[in-house]
Amino acid sequence: MNGEDYAEKLKRFKENERPEAVLRIADDPELTNIVIAVANTTVKTRKAPTRLRSDSEADVWEWLWSNAEYSRLDLIARAGVSEYTFDKRFAVLVGNRILYPDGTLNCFVERYLREKVVKLFDSTAKKSRKAASRSR
Repeated sequence: MNGEDYAEKLKRFKENERPEAVLRIADDPELTNIVIAVANTTVKTRKAPTRLRSDSEADVWEWLWSNAEYSRLDLIARAGVSEYTFDKRFAVLVGNRILYPDGTLNCFVERYLREKVVKLFDSTAKKSRKAASRSR
């Protein structure tokens, strides 16, 4: 199995994303912190991927993750959570296919986070304008 096979199998999952994944991270700071940490971490695919047991969806998903290389300790530090919390919460993100083994995110989750950031900046800008107009 080579890198092209890996990418093709991963593509199948990305083509079947569900918007409900957003509900898992909405209003959950720990999950959000881990998602952001993964989005800012280098994830690589093993140069020589292991052998795939079967073509079942569950086996393929497990195989994709087993061939992803990333620094768990770096992710824990970036997320700012304990190792125990990280392991439990990371499993939720992987199991709900919010995180992909190439370091990317479910597109609906990514869009949700971007909208949250835009609203945060918009709110901050409005407060700054109000404060500036009061001081005049």
